[in-house]
Amino acid sequence: MPAQTILTVEDDLPIRRGVVDALAYAGYTVLEADDGDVGRDMALRRDIDLLLLDMVLPGRTGLEILREVRNARPTLPVIILSALGEERDRVNGLRLGADDYVVKPFGVNELLARVEAVLRRSPARPTDVGELSLPQGRVCFARSEAQFDDGARTELSERELQLLRYLARHAGRIIARPELLENVWQIDARGVSTRTIDMHVARLREKLRDDSEQPRVLITVRGRGYMLATPGQALPPGGPCLATS
Repeated sequence: MPAQTILTVEDDLPIRRGVVDALAYAGYTVLEADDGDVGRDMALRRDIDLLLLDMVLPGRTGLEILREVRNARPTLPVIILSALGEERDRVNGLRLGADDYVVKPFGVNELLARVEAVLRRSPARPTDVGELSLPQGRVCFARSEAQFDDGARTELSERELQLLRYLARHAGRIIARPELLENVWQIDARGVSTRTIDMHVARLREKLRDDSEQPRVLITVRGRGYMLATPGQALPPGGPCLATS
């Protein structure tokens, strides 16, 4: 099972380094940001399991980020890290949708325990996809191919599989092009042309026999991005495609 990914948005360098090091030592994959604007973009675009969020930040404040995250990603777990420990501050943060509120200074063991507790009670996300149903067949990720009901097979490139797997893991959600660049291509999306994504989607549609004029699998949402059409299409590894001779 891949390590869960945690984004830490904290402008105080010693605190951020301590949190990042502790999480990494505990086995998590850790992303970090030191201001509110970058943190907001990463929280909305990156594929993360938990957000650790300071309240007082350069740029957007933690509460502003929390409002945007709750609107765009309502199920993403969020823990507030703040020196504002008054009851009204904690109540305000929890009412806005935070899952927990940790007051600075805090111990590493306390933070790790709270992270584990929030992740444990949060809805599980699919960690991998083994098979994807198509109107005329299926995609078998283990074999890197599309298998069709008429017996034909089409090989998929590694990048095509990565793109399709990411969309499948988030089936039913509109994925913006910058999010795909950052999570599939692993590059900073700022100032980068997204034409390469459109080209990959076009090739995938052709290989999956998905009509480009009226697609049923890879849907274009004008001005917003792409979406895998049906949430129930993705299946975990170990399905019947592995047994296909």
